[in-house]
Amino acid sequence: MLPDNLKEYPVAAAVEAFDADAVTGGKFEFSELTLEILASKISSVCGFLKYDQKFIRLSTVTAVDRFPAEPRFELVYHLHSIDRNERLRLKARISGADPVIESVTGVWRSANWYEREVFDLFGVRFTNHPDLRRILMPDDWEGHPLRKDYPITGTRV
Repeated sequence: MLPDNLKEYPVAAAVEAFDADAVTGGKFEFSELTLEILASKISSVCGFLKYDQKFIRLSTVTAVDRFPAEPRFELVYHLHSIDRNERLRLKARISGADPVIESVTGVWRSANWYEREVFDLFGVRFTNHPDLRRILMPDDWEGHPLRKDYPITGTRV
C-alpha cells in the first residue's frame, strides 16, 4: 500500500492506480522517490513505468545483502525518465532461501548485464533471463563473493 505522504507524487499515484497491490511501501528522501514493490510484480510494474510513464532508461540494477535478516536480498532498480528528467528507485525484497525474481530484460534490454552481475556476485536467479551466466567470475568459481556470509579468508568450502 502506498503511504499517504507519497500520494502527492504523480508517478507513485500512477503505480498505485495501475496495481494497488504492487506497492508495499516507499519514501521520498534526498530529492528521490523510492517505491517498494512486491517481488512478484516487478516486471509488470517496470513495463508500466517504461511504456506509460516514459521511464525509458534503466540506469542500474543491483542488490543489497541484508544477512542475517529475512527477506535477505533487496533488489534495487534505478529508472530515469529523460523527457521529464525524473528519477525513480524501485526496491523489491526476496528470500535468501530461494533468491529468485523475474527478469526485466523483456522491458529493458540493458538489464541483461546488470542482472548477470547480480547473479554472479549475489547468487540471485532471474527467471526468463535470456543468458543467465557468470559475467565477472570464472565459470568454475564456487559461491558468490558479495554475499555477507562468503568467506573472505582461508580456504573456500
